[in-house]
Amino acid sequence: MTGKERVLMTLNHKMADRVPWVPFAGVHAASLIGKNATEALTDGDVLFDSLMEVKKLYAPDGMPVIFDLQIEAEILGCELLWADKGPPSVASHPLEDTTKLPCDCTQPAPDKGRLPMVTDVMKRMSAEVGEDTALYGLICGPFTLASHLRGNNLFMDMILNEEYVNSLMEFTTTTALKMIDMYIDAGMDVIAVVDPLVSQISPEHFESMCHESFKTIFDYIKAKGKASSFFVCGNATRQIEVMCKTDPDSISIDENVVMKDAKEITDKYNITIGGNIPLTTLMLHGTQQENMKFVVNMIDELSNDNLIIAPGCDMPFNVPAENTIGVAQAVRETDKVRTMVENYEAPKEDIYVELPDYDNLDKPLVEVFTLDSATCAACTYMMGAMNVAGDEYGKKIELVEYKFTEKENIARCVKMGVTNLPCVYINGKLQWSSIIPSKEELFKVIDGLL
Repeated sequence: MTGKERVLMTLNHKMADRVPWVPFAGVHAASLIGKNATEALTDGDVLFDSLMEVKKLYAPDGMPVIFDLQIEAEILGCELLWADKGPPSVASHPLEDTTKLPCDCTQPAPDKGRLPMVTDVMKRMSAEVGEDTALYGLICGPFTLASHLRGNNLFMDMILNEEYVNSLMEFTTTTALKMIDMYIDAGMDVIAVVDPLVSQISPEHFESMCHESFKTIFDYIKAKGKASSFFVCGNATRQIEVMCKTDPDSISIDENVVMKDAKEITDKYNITIGGNIPLTTLMLHGTQQENMKFVVNMIDELSNDNLIIAPGCDMPFNVPAENTIGVAQAVRETDKVRTMVENYEAPKEDIYVELPDYDNLDKPLVEVFTLDSATCAACTYMMGAMNVAGDEYGKKIELVEYKFTEKENIARCVKMGVTNLPCVYINGKLQWSSIIPSKEELFKVIDGLL
């Protein structure tokens, strides 16, 4: 059985010979050939060569061609901030000061933005490995794209101007359908709708303002004869059920969600679930044996039907290749690896972290815990909301971001009792977890401390 057959059987809810393995290598792929993220996301030859290295080293059953949620936003007028070790982030929002919708003529087309490069690489990958590897075309989901266009104002719009949000979602849904057509024409087997900001809203808001868009998208993919995945980063625990009701073939989640609990829900709807190897604590900072043991334990703990093993999200740039190779081996040779690691104990790191004296602060302290606001969309918008407070209050408050990609900050999260990212603590107390506050909510809390 080929990897492609294995993935597609699983997405069609049939039992394959083993659990499929789909590494979301993203910008990490560039590190394998000594290139940076920006080079891979702008140069077709670099992107192709990096993907072929992923294929050679990690022996994937399926793989994304590009993991960049800003392709559509760039075409629609957002300015991007580029990075060497992560995908670009959105630096400007063309609808921030207006509720006028973009003209349809601005929608993505085969000759716009980076799409000529992206679709060319998709065609090259399809010709080179498409017979035995399921290729994923990742598009930016309609809600996150709406956030790219409108900025943090979108979260207040959801309360005060639901009609506008619905109109904007119609526009971004049309964008998604156009991207789907182009990616299917370029040879993609699976269309993954990646919408990290869905984890930052309530299930009620999802049902009232997002359900119709996602249902339209997944029905469209199904009508095209292709498989689909609904990919949400962050703590999407409360959204799993409403996501299932949009009828995707699969759902992908990250480490913020308990896989066993989520699978009980997806199994009820006969939907495949993928994930959720921890990105930083395990893939980036763990040992090869830790990664292997985690995967074996996941395979042993969960029913192996309707299951795909994958990283929780786009892999960090500097993940050691041996860790991912270990994951691949654990999937392919589970019995052998189980024996290899059954007595393995991970080394303990004793990193000292001193917390602030929260009872005796000179001014309100706003601490933002993120995966990395430069690379994680949900973290970008959470940090963006806090930066609004920084601009408003200036030196009256202290604002700091702790990125989970750094070992010291992982230790800080443990000591603080942080369980989900992104989240905000004010004066040492959890204020918002996986919910982006409106400006008014944020200012009300800070004003109460001044």
